[in-house]
Amino acid sequence: MNYLSVDNNVLVSLLGLFGLLILSSLITALLIKINPEKNYTELSQRIKSWWVMVTIFTLAMLLSRNVSLVFFGLISFLAIKEYLSIIPTRRADRRVLFWVYMAIPLQYYWVSIEWYGMFIIFIPVYMFLFLPMRMVIIGETKDFLRAVGTLHWGLMTMVFSISHVAFLLVLQPTEKFAAGGAGLVLFLIFLTQFNDVAQFVWGKMLGKHKIIPKVSPNKTWEGFLGGVFTTTLFSVMLSGVLTPLSLKLSIIAGLLISTAGFIGDVTISALKRDIGVKDSGSLLPGHGGILDRVDSLTYSAPLFFHFIYYFYY
Repeated sequence: MNYLSVDNNVLVSLLGLFGLLILSSLITALLIKINPEKNYTELSQRIKSWWVMVTIFTLAMLLSRNVSLVFFGLISFLAIKEYLSIIPTRRADRRVLFWVYMAIPLQYYWVSIEWYGMFIIFIPVYMFLFLPMRMVIIGETKDFLRAVGTLHWGLMTMVFSISHVAFLLVLQPTEKFAAGGAGLVLFLIFLTQFNDVAQFVWGKMLGKHKIIPKVSPNKTWEGFLGGVFTTTLFSVMLSGVLTPLSLKLSIIAGLLISTAGFIGDVTISALKRDIGVKDSGSLLPGHGGILDRVDSLTYSAPLFFHFIYYFYY
């Protein structure tokens, strides 16, 4: 199957994303006109970046399946490249980084041939065993444990976790579930990204009680719970269009994605706070880097994938 058979529900949902972007752009333009003294530069940059991201994502979803898999592989590549650019690495490990990057096309190759058995163990088992062996051959023992842990955690988070989105894409439609993998991918990514926005908005409106001030001072219980409630509500609304989920399972999926997304967000925040950087990069104006955009997905993607895989595949 070289081409994605995109269900009408998926097409309508993608058009809905562009409708939301048009509405957001109009609201921003209105705010600038009503209150020109206030600085809306960051908001404008965020919306422009969303236009670019949604357009690229839509094209990737509508073109051939291989193009879509390459797109998600590129996301993993950019994420781990950004990760390796901000963390301290040993000079001796530069030769090991080649194998870290080589793991990306191999991992996505297992996805492309739908070899679930290799997909699920290649990085957690084979790369987990191979990387320290390669580092031992180099012969540098200073900071060995920190170095091998840093590389493998990055590989697990930026490649293994995100590759679960790609494997969702290759899951086949069924008679009762025409949207197939494309619907599941759209459902997951929309809810994960929407959850970030919802938690931010609820936190701005009602936030008073800090949830983890030492890691992310701006996160509040009000923002977290508001985001969980809103994301779960949207999960129920969209599940019948994009997924095979029953009402009960759609509620669980909403709770799972929103909570996992929050944990992924603050986990990367803890990493950046430890290193002493605000944003992981500047690739996406108004958002920061790739890591700042996929942080929630590093947790929500594998958990949602196995949730779906367990009940339906």
